[in-house]
Amino acid sequence: MGDVETVTVKKIGVIGAGMMGAEIALCFAKCGYSVIMSDAKQEFADKGKARQAGILDKNISKGKLAAEQKDAILHRVATTETLADMADCDIVIEAVLEVFDVKTQIFKELDKICKASCIIASNTSSISITKLASTVSKERAARFIGTHFNSPASVMKLVEVIPGYLTEETVVAAVVELLLAIEKEPVRVKDVTGFALNRLFHVFTAEACRLVEEGVCSVEDVDKVCLYGLGHPMGIFKLLDLTGHDLNMQVDQILFDAYGDRFRPSAYMQRLVHAGLLGKKTGEGFYKYDK
Repeated sequence: MGDVETVTVKKIGVIGAGMMGAEIALCFAKCGYSVIMSDAKQEFADKGKARQAGILDKNISKGKLAAEQKDAILHRVATTETLADMADCDIVIEAVLEVFDVKTQIFKELDKICKASCIIASNTSSISITKLASTVSKERAARFIGTHFNSPASVMKLVEVIPGYLTEETVVAAVVELLLAIEKEPVRVKDVTGFALNRLFHVFTAEACRLVEEGVCSVEDVDKVCLYGLGHPMGIFKLLDLTGHDLNMQVDQILFDAYGDRFRPSAYMQRLVHAGLLGKKTGEGFYKYDK
């Protein structure tokens, strides 16, 4: 495979304005990039921008951002419900549901809409990049890559960079350079199910759930072990509540299907999902939250 022509990245597209998409878009806007963020409905996209404003307000209150910077950052983020508005983007990052058919329908549309030089990236946390790229043209597959941001993306520096089988090295290099420009730590990972982060994370979460199920210690005390014994910035159960148990279970199932029993989904988390207790977004998960 010959190298494809490189591209200077100036305009960023982000598909999905939920927690991950909104925070990914914010990372670029804070570093001076023009961003367009889309969702299925305009109100969802606008809600994502309101989330960004809330994050910036917290940064200001903590002295991490000057108040006068807020409006300039938000001004760099446009919102839309129309994928066609991505036509002039230099890179488009997909951050929608962790469902193969949902993602690939978007990629098929982007393949037609986006200019030939545009890079398409997926924030998938577990699905093969080569498999996702198989749904676009071979020419586009050369410019298709995985960029798995760590949650919460506005805080965490890690981004897994996952080339597919047809991804050109010039595209990998351009994406790594872009991530460094927004002060992230890109780590190149082989295109395997779950990549590196989630294979580690979901083994850890499964054992945390077993500790509670076996009565070894409570949810609260497992989180104290994470905070004060392992030096984590957040307890594992607090983090799971933040990411949402519907997503957590989807990834568990993908990993279980790929690797077998070591990733067997937690019965404890399954009960929470069946009860509709998906974490912070529903007001209750491992913990209860004020609405």
